[in-house]
Order: sequence, then structure tokens, then C-alpha cells
Amino acid sequence: MIRHIVLTKFKPETPEDRITEVYAGLSALADTLPGARNFTGGRSESPEQIERGYMHGFVIDFDSWDALQTYADNPEHQALGGQLVANAVGGIDGILVLDLDV
Repeated sequence: MIRHIVLTKFKPETPEDRITEVYAGLSALADTLPGARNFTGGRSESPEQIERGYMHGFVIDFDSWDALQTYADNPEHQALGGQLVANAVGGIDGILVLDLDV
């Protein structure tokens, strides 16, 4: 299983409802793609408070690297990802992506 982890440092002027809307779109997309499951996302509530500005994140599990690639190539994913980039501090520099084989 591949765990796809995305952390975003959103611009301060990005409203929470906009972030929620993008995450809802990603969740709905994960529900439709074969091999994708378990979307979880939201704002950090960590008591450690060491997010360093990356206050939002999401995780999607994929059955295989091919399933992750299908997601990455999907036009709806690319549009939603573009919205993340547009609202992140410094564009793509405000986004961290980790893919773990678990």
C-alpha cells in the first residue's frame, strides 16, 4: 500500500471554507478511482505546535504505485492540485508531498 501525504502552507488570506471545498473535491475523487481509499484531511490540531506553517494536510491510501499514478494523471486531480498551488505560500514551495510504501 502506498500512503500519499500532502502538507500545505496556505496563504493567510485563504479562507477555511475554500480549503474545505478543495479537500472535499479530493475526497470525492479518491472515492471514484480504483485502488484509492481512506482520504483523510483537515487542519492540524497538534498539541506540539511545530507545524512550521504547514497547518493543513491530507492522506490518501493507494493499493499500488500504478493506482497513485492514475490519480496523479487524472485531470480533476490536476485541477484541484492547481488550486492548492494557487493558494499556497510561494506556490509549489508551500506544498510537501511524501509517498510511503507501507
